[in-house]
Amino acid sequence: MSVSLQKGQKVSLSKDNAGLANVLVGLGWDEAQPAKKGLFAPKPQPIDCDASAILLQNGKLCSKEDLIYFGNLRHKSGTVQHMGDNLTGAGDGDDEQILVDLASIPAQYDRIVIVVNIYQAVQRKQHFGMIRNAFIRLVDGRNNQEMCRYNLSDDYSNMTAMIFGEIYRHNGEWKFNAMGQGTTDPGLGELANRFC
Repeated sequence: MSVSLQKGQKVSLSKDNAGLANVLVGLGWDEAQPAKKGLFAPKPQPIDCDASAILLQNGKLCSKEDLIYFGNLRHKSGTVQHMGDNLTGAGDGDDEQILVDLASIPAQYDRIVIVVNIYQAVQRKQHFGMIRNAFIRLVDGRNNQEMCRYNLSDDYSNMTAMIFGEIYRHNGEWKFNAMGQGTTDPGLGELANRFC
């Protein structure tokens, strides 16, 4: 049974799911319908949201190799894998997915932060206020059952990036924290620097 989370709510992944090893992190969003601006107004560019996973050691990003995104789809340990880039967010269900092998993550990594940024947000004058129905969900890889879901419902106007949530290790147990923290970082590099 899936748990619906609120902003800032934490949930144990391991406690209620004995033997949990593989988790699929699904992220989704839709573009809000733009206001009509006249018959000859240029058509707006699609909003290209990019999901990424940042692996932290003692809460810090220690290497560029620990940043998993469309340009680095697989962590060197093989335990975190990005399933590919969706350029428009069109369609139902997950727009981007990240697979996490919790059972095999090297011990030095204590936290995996899941972030989404809008590609070229500043140049395209786009922000998360132009997005609706954004969510992050965690699915048990053994049976494809959704364990928890966090729907982002706050107003994120003028925010160009988002820290959706984090999977973290605490006392030998994996947990998830629904964060929903918007930022004005113009790109993934600046967003990742928050964790250095």
